[in-house]
Amino acid sequence: MDKMTPVGRFAPTPSGRMHLGNVFAALIAWLSIRSKKGEMVLRMEDLDTQRTSAEFADILRSDLAWLGLDYDWEQHPQSQRSEVYDRYFDLMKEKGLLYPCYCTRSQLHGVNAPHLSDGTYVYPGTCRNLADPPKNRLPSWRVRVPDRLWTVEDLVQGHYELNLATDCGDMVVRRADGVYVYQLAVTVDDGEAGVTEVVRGMDLLSSAPRQMYLQELFGFAHPVYGHVPMLMAEDGRRLSKRDRDLDLGQLRKRITPEQLIGVLAHAAGLIDTLTPISAEELAREFDWKRLRNENIYINHENLY
Repeated sequence: MDKMTPVGRFAPTPSGRMHLGNVFAALIAWLSIRSKKGEMVLRMEDLDTQRTSAEFADILRSDLAWLGLDYDWEQHPQSQRSEVYDRYFDLMKEKGLLYPCYCTRSQLHGVNAPHLSDGTYVYPGTCRNLADPPKNRLPSWRVRVPDRLWTVEDLVQGHYELNLATDCGDMVVRRADGVYVYQLAVTVDDGEAGVTEVVRGMDLLSSAPRQMYLQELFGFAHPVYGHVPMLMAEDGRRLSKRDRDLDLGQLRKRITPEQLIGVLAHAAGLIDTLTPISAEELAREFDWKRLRNENIYINHENLY
């Protein structure tokens, strides 16, 4: 692959059928990278093996094919990459950046713990220099974060910044049961796949600075980020997998892929009129500047 070739990715969680929000993020990721003649990677994010399955992974591949969203190669699923993550865990340990954490969930979410305005807790460093660790309890592992401002110039949301020390605290990178967490796994996966552009929902915007810190530790280049708006029902609810009538299992029975893409493209501002259009056609005129950066409301009547 040419070093200058843009690389994007789909990274779905195979825990059920894709809903409209998943489809929208996948569509924008595909449109952006294909409009640049770039390469697309598929990765199944199945760290939580209790909720995910190979059957759902197969269904996701089928749904992407139905939508016309192809990919160039598939990365090994996260559940098969623990040994890879071990290497990066050991690298952080060698740098003296890791320490065991024995805090319970109730302690972390307690009323006296520091929280941001969105309810996210800020880890206060309780176990950072713990002299007498509890016995007979397996720890999670945290990475020390610097008191430093990380900035993102997002393709959709614009300027965003986060100080990991004050707005996040030292991050868990491996749970007490030995499972690696999302932030570490995604950083390693994207870095090793040579991903240059990460497109996902805006609910993950605060993950970008966390992953940028890990990218720096691991020697990966920072990708460009595009955090797309949330899709909302007309009554203001965020669309999710609970909306079974709007998952692809139901939608594929009612409308064509071109009709679905047309509804999403029109609601997002990518096309001026509500008309069926294929992903390939849409890629020829894709422009990030046209994409709305606030919540996008979907008219259910257009999906029947």
